[in-house]
Amino acid sequence: MGGTFDPIHYGHLVTAEEVRMRFGLDEVIFVPAGRPPPPKANPVTLAEHRFLMVVLATASNPYFRADRLEIDRNGPSYTVDTLEALRHSLGENVRLSFITGADAILEILTWRNPDRLLQLARFVAATRPGFNLEELRGKLTTRQLANIDFVQVPGLEISSTAIRERVAAGLPIRYLTPPSTEAYIKKYRLYAGCTSAGDP
Repeated sequence: MGGTFDPIHYGHLVTAEEVRMRFGLDEVIFVPAGRPPPPKANPVTLAEHRFLMVVLATASNPYFRADRLEIDRNGPSYTVDTLEALRHSLGENVRLSFITGADAILEILTWRNPDRLLQLARFVAATRPGFNLEELRGKLTTRQLANIDFVQVPGLEISSTAIRERVAAGLPIRYLTPPSTEAYIKKYRLYAGCTSAGDP
């Protein structure tokens, strides 16, 4: 499961657990983006902060783990490179799935080397109740659809953007993200509109 995780929240965790159970996955590896390739509209929080928040948020689930793969790689983070590296380290016999939101599927298929992406992993697109799945299916080719599973997860209207905006506005984020993540955000004054956050 890749993403900026800026910050990680319960929507990410619920999705990961639902997909893990539904598809019988051995584990879910959370891979925070290191340096999202340009053009990225909005700057992201330092990678080390985002990684440590993922570590804290996933620590209580023995089937979850955080990986520094993209953070420790030099240069921009491309998903195809990450999947190639995971394939190399885990072996050819391991079945890889890439978990993402259904609304991101069309964007993903414009990323670097989309044909190779679909060869390296099966995509699991998580939808929320009310999402227009048929409209999305109509925009995908038969070949693309053959390598994408769609799964509906409990509807949690939570987003990292909304959490950042709430922190900046001085509003509470309790019950939107794990307590450990909330405490980390407060400790390092992330998203509060200050000119710089402390080093982790």
